[in-house]
Amino acid sequence: MNSLIRLVFFILQVSLTVLAGRDFYKILGVSKSATKHQIKKAYRKLAVQYHPDKNPDDPEADEKFKDLGAAYEVLSDDDKRKQYDRHGEEGLKDTGSHGDPFSSFFGDFGFPFGGQHHSHNDDIPRGDDVHMDLEVSLEELYSGNFVEIIRYRPVPHTSPGTRRCNCRQEMRTMQLSPGRFQMSQHEVCDECPNVKLVNEEKILELEIEPGMADGHEYPFIAEGEPNIDGEAGDLKFHIQAAKHPRFERKGDDLYTNVTITLQDALVGFEMEITHLDGHKVQIVRDKITWPGARIRKTGEGMPHYDNNNIKGVLFITFDVKFPKGELSTEEKEDFKKLLNQESIQTIYNGLQGY
Repeated sequence: MNSLIRLVFFILQVSLTVLAGRDFYKILGVSKSATKHQIKKAYRKLAVQYHPDKNPDDPEADEKFKDLGAAYEVLSDDDKRKQYDRHGEEGLKDTGSHGDPFSSFFGDFGFPFGGQHHSHNDDIPRGDDVHMDLEVSLEELYSGNFVEIIRYRPVPHTSPGTRRCNCRQEMRTMQLSPGRFQMSQHEVCDECPNVKLVNEEKILELEIEPGMADGHEYPFIAEGEPNIDGEAGDLKFHIQAAKHPRFERKGDDLYTNVTITLQDALVGFEMEITHLDGHKVQIVRDKITWPGARIRKTGEGMPHYDNNNIKGVLFITFDVKFPKGELSTEEKEDFKKLLNQESIQTIYNGLQGY
């Protein structure tokens, strides 16, 4: 009897799951209270991970990618999201959201994979890839940002008439006389609709993720040069960090220099450094600071790209500004007594160790 009850309960649970449809929040790995920005960020990251072009050996990659697109299409639309939250995926049938989720999302927003399963076939003609450098600030690479890019791209449009297309060479056999045949090569073409290229403006949204490195490639599939007989190439942005006035980046570490007075170098000082996101880094020195002295602030460097909770080191090198002018004989004697140092001049090769 208990086994029968458990079986009935299992069947009811499966039935309810089928009726409810897919769990779009679970697919994207976000909570039900997630903001649009969080949904978009989760979607982009997972779509890069599960794109079929990157997982040719995974038979489920195509299905996962479609699930991600369907989840984003619904959760990024306020009305569809409300409908989904009330009635599940089944409740979306009356809203007309069962079309291709990629054509709507990708066509409007310019996802970096172009909005369609873009498995490349070597037999299909393909337009050239377009490579462009995109200069971004170190602040954007530290905190992240969304950048809108206006793209003017030639798009094929059907025009009156037909044209020869898909031309290829084929062998034909022709009988010359009884028992004699000859093979010759002929060009064979199809009749295709006439096409003209029209420049269209499109806004592409590119996410600068915290911790991206110099040279990071950000692709928009099928947003490159078109080919009227085949597929368009890809548009690939290469992230380039702009020179910063205060910080220099090396990997996940940051470097900066601070100039202090001779007085501060001798007696100590307190100061603040404004970081890339505006927070303050406290520096307290209660001992002598010599020119070229360096301190390190762990966890104050750049965020690690794969795990933003991990940050590099901030290295601070000190320069000492000496006063100008001359000291009197009495002042010189006072300094000698204060410093209590013997006069030593050492000559050495300062380049050793570099």
